[in-house]
Amino acid sequence: MNVTKADIIESVYEKVGFSKKEAAEIVEMVFDTIKETLEHGEKIKISGFGNFIVRDKKSRVGRNPQTGEEIEISARRVLTFRPSQVLKNALNASAEAAEEARRAAGEPTPSAS
Repeated sequence: MNVTKADIIESVYEKVGFSKKEAAEIVEMVFDTIKETLEHGEKIKISGFGNFIVRDKKSRVGRNPQTGEEIEISARRVLTFRPSQVLKNALNASAEAAEEARRAAGEPTPSAS
């Protein structure tokens, strides 16, 4: 399942009790703040969630895999996300719970396929 911005707005609406319009405005403001911060090349650290970091990559020579021809890969900025240990632990705990549920139901595990 994919979570959309509309899903996030709906969740804020249901949990906080603002009107849908107010919830949408708040979500938009948060995303705009994140976007503007990253555009300025600043790091975003959300405690218990992770870090968003903008990195500058230099131009470099690459190779077209079909022809072997050398091409220049232009300089660019890339966005990376590094999850916090809290988020990693939560993801691993939910993966372990799903694995235990599959075993209890007698289903084959993905690693056994």
